[in-house]
Order: sequence, then C-alpha cells, then structure tokens
Amino acid sequence: MKKFIFILLAISTSFAGMSQNGKKGQTVQGLKIAYITRELNLTTEEAQIFWPVYYAYFDEMKKTRQETKDDVLAFDEKILFIKKKYSLEFKKVLGTDERANKVFLAERNFGAIIRKEIMLRQKNKG
Repeated sequence: MKKFIFILLAISTSFAGMSQNGKKGQTVQGLKIAYITRELNLTTEEAQIFWPVYYAYFDEMKKTRQETKDDVLAFDEKILFIKKKYSLEFKKVLGTDERANKVFLAERNFGAIIRKEIMLRQKNKG
C-alpha cells in the first residue's frame, strides 16, 4: 500500500511539474522506468542489460501501432508475436518466465495508474 501511495504521489508531483515545463513525455518515461525497475526488483547489473532490451521491445511495439492502426487483427497478431519474442529475451535477462511475464504486467499496471491519474485530473478540472 505504501508503494502505491508513493507512486501516486510521484505521478501527481510529476504531472504538476509537467504542465509547467512541457517535458511530459520525459517525466512519464522516468516514472515508468522507476516503476518497472521497482516492480521487477532489478539489480544494477540486470537493469544495465534489461533496459536496452526493453527499449527495443518498446520501439517495435510503437512501430507496429503506427503501421497497423487501421487493421485491428493484424495489430493484435503482431503485438502477440512481439510479446512472445521479447518474453524470451526478458527471460534471458531476468532468469524466469514469471519475472519475464511481470514486465508485461508492470507495463499494464503503470498504464492503468496513468489513466486513472489523468481521469482524476480531468474530473477535478471540470
């Protein structure tokens, strides 16, 4: 529970700062890195190997979203392929299937936290 409150506080603080300095993407990306690092309990050595693999995965996902934005089935198929491919890569770095799968869960959970924070801010604004 303390971890969740800390994350929400960090997100809230960063969102307040984002509107002032215009570095929204960098701030959210920094929070995402911290969140995933904490969720996976990465050691320094693991982090040095993990993040380049994660960025390659993220770039491939982004490219797929752009290329298949009008074809839902092609999008879903390619996303599944990419996740399976990188699950094996994450397992090489993290050691177990459980920790490799946790990458995707942490990413999903972080997205949910961000969406909730945005909705809360929109609600409080209007």
